[in-house]
Amino acid sequence: MEFELNKAIPILERTPSVLNGLLRNLPKEWTHGNEGPDTWSPFDVVGHLIHGERTDWMVRAEIILGNAPDKTFDPYDRFAQFKNSKGKTLEALLEEFDTLRGDNIRTLRSKNLSTVDLGRKGIHPELGEVNLGQLLSAWVVHDLGHIAQVSRVMAKQYANEVGPWPRYLTILNHTPRE
Repeated sequence: MEFELNKAIPILERTPSVLNGLLRNLPKEWTHGNEGPDTWSPFDVVGHLIHGERTDWMVRAEIILGNAPDKTFDPYDRFAQFKNSKGKTLEALLEEFDTLRGDNIRTLRSKNLSTVDLGRKGIHPELGEVNLGQLLSAWVVHDLGHIAQVSRVMAKQYANEVGPWPRYLTILNHTPRE
């Protein structure tokens, strides 16, 4: 499927409610469990998404759309949530994510982006030249990947409880990368 903003925004809009529906008011065993050392819990994922709302997607879109001659993005700290979420509740994080995402979607819509705008370019510090359409597509895929990750991490909390079924429960057979 080719990128179309009007098809991407509904996914971006739904992510906060999907995570809210999946995580709100659950025991910490579900929301703070992970897949082992150096992996993320659902709580960590929500914190990571908040950091992205503040410092990644729309910030980089503004760089691409702006008039500054230097279109280089600042590096993104993929682990900032460990410091930023300290002392917060999951419910507070879910509310913060919902608010930030709503603000970013309103800003995105207000840009009235054209096909020409989607082709405008910026410089990612690791990946090199990227265009706005690629950035916005990556935002959608990033959301979907983290929704899948949250579901997988939660499923693995019962990995030892399902008896002989793991070979049929493919979600339990995934090896985490982060």
